[in-house]
Amino acid sequence: MFTCRNQSCDATWDVSDVVIKNEGQGLLFRCPMCGARNYVTRHDAPDGVITYEQVTETPPRGAQ
Repeated sequence: MFTCRNQSCDATWDVSDVVIKNEGQGLLFRCPMCGARNYVTRHDAPDGVITYEQVTETPPRGAQ
């Protein structure tokens, strides 16, 4: 489950509700409700399962 980091939005989304992509600043999803960028980290398990974890640092690592 992901939570939009935009303080005025704060909506929660399942992984199936969002599109994770790289817009040139790392992996992220845009909140379907407000369009805010929310960064994620990809984890590849040895069995081939791919999972995503939301970055909760402020500001996100790699952002300037």
